[in-house]
Formats: sequence, structure tokens, C-alpha cells
Amino acid sequence: MVRLSGGEALAKSLVGEGVEVVFGIPGIQTYGIVSGIRDEPDIRMITTRHEQATTYMADGYARASGKPGVALVVPGVGLYNAASGLANAYARSTPVLLIAGQIPRRAIGRNRGAVHEIADQAGAVRSVTKWQGQAFRPSEVPDAVQEAFRQLRTGRPRPVLLEIPPEAGVEREEVELQSPAHAPRIVPDREALQEAAGVIARSRLPLIYAGGGVARSDAEAALVSLAEATNIPVITSSGGKGVISDSHPLSYGSCFSPRGERQEMNQLYEVMQSADVAIGIGARFSLGFPASQGATLVNINIDDTQLAVHHPNTIPLHGDAGETIRALLPLLIQEGAGDRPSPAEAVRAARNLIAYYDIRLKEPQYPALEAIRRGVPEDAFVVWDVTQFGYYARTHWQVNHPKTYIDSGYSFNLGYAFPTALGVKVARPDRPVVCMTGDGGFMFNSSEISTAVRYGISVVVVVFNNDSYGNVARDLTEAFGGAYETYLHNPDFVKFAESFGAVGMRADGLMDLERLIPLALERQGPVIIEVPFGEMSAPPAPQFAPLYNLPWTMPQEGLIES
Repeated sequence: MVRLSGGEALAKSLVGEGVEVVFGIPGIQTYGIVSGIRDEPDIRMITTRHEQATTYMADGYARASGKPGVALVVPGVGLYNAASGLANAYARSTPVLLIAGQIPRRAIGRNRGAVHEIADQAGAVRSVTKWQGQAFRPSEVPDAVQEAFRQLRTGRPRPVLLEIPPEAGVEREEVELQSPAHAPRIVPDREALQEAAGVIARSRLPLIYAGGGVARSDAEAALVSLAEATNIPVITSSGGKGVISDSHPLSYGSCFSPRGERQEMNQLYEVMQSADVAIGIGARFSLGFPASQGATLVNINIDDTQLAVHHPNTIPLHGDAGETIRALLPLLIQEGAGDRPSPAEAVRAARNLIAYYDIRLKEPQYPALEAIRRGVPEDAFVVWDVTQFGYYARTHWQVNHPKTYIDSGYSFNLGYAFPTALGVKVARPDRPVVCMTGDGGFMFNSSEISTAVRYGISVVVVVFNNDSYGNVARDLTEAFGGAYETYLHNPDFVKFAESFGAVGMRADGLMDLERLIPLALERQGPVIIEVPFGEMSAPPAPQFAPLYNLPWTMPQEGLIES
């Protein structure tokens, strides 16, 4: 036992869990916490310019480091502002701890108008957090932190909330610090593994469908070992991009929708439909079950609610992706799955077909992405915002290193990419980090240039500028007869960057990025590259086919009852 304030107990508990940085904004209900972090030498705080950036940066930090990210905000409006980052982390299954202040203990629930008061603060973010906890006095802080990290490290990783009222941050009492949260890895029972191994070994055309759970489990190497030892090819979801290199001879690529209408996507659809056994690993199957209804699904997932909901003929394997692969592989070898001939030629033919049709496209997205790919180092982290290029990248951006492709998942948070990229760079200062955003999204959090300059966070930000919310303008024009209130008044982005002390550059066009990105990466500190371009048609990726059958462009049969 040691006598500590709640803020000191929190800082020491975070350090005990391996936390090195907290992204936050000091505020009146968090003074005790902030002073505790200030006086703890093994942890630091990075102050943002808006609460929204705290959770985005924590998300980026977690995805790049493999460790939980931590954010700190005041209660009420601070929590509301940070909630968009929680939604993003929830969508991408990212372990983020949000520490939120509270109003004084005696005022909670009394609706007296305390500063930053909102009723049922935890309830405000319950739908985008896995767990909500409170520590109302210093002695409760270590146990609450330990439980928060147990929640972050077990099961499906998702954000958690810890509330601490102001008195608990400054009061002092005897505190018992706890050991780090123990997080055993779940492995399915041997009988289930044996059944799955037999089905896979007897299959004619098995296929692995790998999702983001592989990355969250740090199981990329295990996945590659599984594919190579059994000669089973891999398709990844968009969240799984990078869990196997796109240049690997057994990798088809990622994010192929079963509704694809382009010829090369239909080719891959046929590949998926021909599989008699699909091995899902850490995937939600958000685009639908990839194989035929007659196939068997061997579903490996840490989230037991996702095991048997996608396909009637399922062998559920509830477990951590990495540990389950490692337990399953010896059984597969025993069953003779290692004797399967290599499908590398078929995979190469399918990928060549994709490249052939892409090169023939007249849309500017493909050549622009190729120019960017040539300018970005292969091991760089690339964070894609909700932009016209970002949509296209979900299918076409080639990823050869784990965890280096980062997007917002189904949350589609416009403006999240810049602060998320800053968090990535804080986690991995040794690696290049490039943010791809549009003028609309960038301005959501453009004030974080100040944060980047202050802390020397050397991120390169590419701002595609067409002075509009381009996706919305295009859709309104093509589907509703004309755009409305989608055009924007922007600053001169070069001068804007320079006004903060960052470096500003302006590209001569999309293809100029091949030249400018390497130059920007050589600079110390943040660099903003403005790329002016005009109107652009919808990317012909399968998730947009057919565009005008989507529910936000036309009424859907059955939605309106007579």
C-alpha cells in the first residue's frame, strides 16, 4: 500500500500496463489526473487542439503499435467530441481507452447544471464502447485500470471508457497498485480443431478469407505459415489488407464484393464461389459470405457472437486468430493437407487479369494511385480518409507490410485521417507515415497542424483539393439532377501550412505526387502537399456497382409499408 492521489495512482497504473503516451486536453475536471501524468517520468501527454483528435490519435497509435491507445478528455462536451474517434475505433476493433472526467460525485445524477454535466455520460457512448467503468476515489483507480486493460486485451478489442470525478484525482489515500491485466489467449478445444482439420484436408478447393482480426492478434506470420504449409490461397477483407503481402504468390488481394460487375471482379467472384471450404479468420463477412451456399465455413473468431451467423454450414472455432492457427496447423499436416498442389499459377492469372483491366481504365484513380505507390516507400504507413481516392484504395492499393494500410472501416469518418496519422507516427517514429485526405475532410482537423509542429510529428499529408465535398457533389449531380451546397471556400493550403511552421508544397497534378512525396519525406516536421484536381467519376470498384440501386439514391422495395 502507498499513499497516492487518484491522479498519481492513475499515472502509475497506466505505466504498469505499458502505456507511454496519453493523447488529451487538460481541463478543469482532470487537473488531478494531468498533474499525476506530469509528475510520472515514464509517461507523457500530447495535447491536441480538439477532443476529436484525442481518440483518433489513440486509434492510430494502437493500430500501428499493437498496444492500446489512451485518450483523456473532460466530461460532457469533451466526451461528445471524442465520441467520433470511439466510433471509428469500434468499427475497426481497435483497443482505445478513453479516460473522461466527471462532475463532482455528489452532483452526478442530480441535474443541477454542473459544469460539463450530461445525464448518463457512460450511456452516451455505450453503443461504441465495449465496457464502461468508474473510479470514484483513489483506492478504486488501480482496479478500474486493470479491468479496463483486461477488457482491451481479451475478446474482440474495442474501445472502453473510464470515468473519474475531479475529487478522485486530487484526494489522497492508501492505494494498492495492481499487476498488469492478465490476458490469456483463447484456443478452441481439440475436438473442434480436429473436425476442422479433417474438413479442410479433404476439401477440393479451399480458400482463406482473412480479416482485421488477424492484425489485432499479431497473427500475420501465422497466417502466412498456414497458407504456405497447406497451399491454400488467401483473400482479405479491406480491414485485413496487409495481413499477407499483396505480392505473395498465394494472395489474391482484398475487398472483393460478391456484387462486382467488372469482368475481373467477376473472375474473383467465381474463385470465391468455386471454393468448397472457406476458412474465415478474424473476419466479420460484412460484404457477405464469400463462397457458395453449398460450401463449408470454418470460422475462426475471438468474438463468439460472430461464429455461426454468416452461413448455415459452419464449423465454429472460438479463439484467438494466432493461437488457433498455430494449434490447427499441425493437425492439418497430420491429415495430409500439406500435400495439396500449389495454386500459385491460378492466383497469378487472376491478379494479371485485374492488372490488365485496371490499366485499361480511363478513370484517373488508377494511374494516380500507381504514381503515389511509386512515390511512397513500401514500408510506409498510409492512412486513407473518406475520399474518392480512399474508396478506390480499399480495393486497389497494394499493401506488402502488416498494419500499414489504415482506413476508417464501416464507420466512414470523414476527417479522421490526419489526426489518426499523427498517432501512427507517434507510435512508429522510425517509419514513414503518409496521410491521404481531401480538402473537405482535412479541414475537420486541420488545426492539428499545430500539434504536429509542436511535437515534431513528421507526417506527410496529401490534400486532394477540388474545393468541394466531391463524392457528395458527384452523387447529387448524377442521381438527383444537380449538386447543392457541396462547394467549399478553402485557404491556400501551402500558406496555411506555413503559417503554423509546417512545410507547404503544391503539386502540378496528380502524377506529380510520384516526385513530391519522396521530397516531403526527406523533410523534418510535418509537410502538407496540396493537389488541385477537377471533377472525378465514381471509382469503378465493386462496392459502387450499381451506384443507383443503393438505398440513398432510390427507394427500396419493402421499406414503405402500404
